[in-house]
Amino acid sequence: MEDLVITLTDNAATKVKQLIDAEGEAGLALRVAVRPGGCSGFAYEMFFDTDVATDDITSTYGDVSVVVDPSSAQLLQGATLDYKDGLEQSGFAITNPNAERTCGCGQSFS
Repeated sequence: MEDLVITLTDNAATKVKQLIDAEGEAGLALRVAVRPGGCSGFAYEMFFDTDVATDDITSTYGDVSVVVDPSSAQLLQGATLDYKDGLEQSGFAITNPNAERTCGCGQSFS
């Protein structure tokens, strides 16, 4: 059984699939990580990766695999990745119940 660390909305999964297809490389997964930095202490990092470690946590949404390293998983547990495509707001956004505060850019938290 999968250990869901971060949930992708249908919109996010669809957009990630489109981006992976555009890359044209087999075996790509979306890696979501948390790194020290950003305005609030921690910053989100997302990129495509083919290198999956044995202790990474992998979740699958349709044809999309999402990979999270164990230390990031502690800070992302229960988070949701969404994709919005509108006039007011466009792009990926993470809603994280573990964040005590976030900065205005939405890319960092503490």
